[in-house]
Amino acid sequence: QVQLEESGGGLVQAGGSLRLSCAASGRTSSTYSKGWFRQAPGRDREFLAAIRWSGGSTRYADSVKGRFTISRDNAKNTVFLQMNNLKPEDTAVYYCAAGNYDRMWWREANYWGQGTQVTVSS
Repeated sequence: QVQLEESGGGLVQAGGSLRLSCAASGRTSSTYSKGWFRQAPGRDREFLAAIRWSGGSTRYADSVKGRFTISRDNAKNTVFLQMNNLKPEDTAVYYCAAGNYDRMWWREANYWGQGTQVTVSS
């Protein structure tokens, strides 16, 4: 089993920044690629970014490319999502996930965190 705990959400004005953190635990947690997703009310869960567990390559959804950056600290088994130039349409619950790097593009993951709310005011 893998446990994921997100933190860092909150309320921010448009144009501002937030950094989300996701602490992973569990015997095999470090062998999974990690990703970030979000879900706004009335909408499907959306893939945002993923980082491969081996090598650290990354991929992003077009909607956040250039504004969001995924990174990791292997020593702490933690993954981050730096979000810059936030917009009101970024308002959603943000989820951390662990699973297969390629399948995350299709919104599939083996484990999910509980989510953290991000609200961007105009």
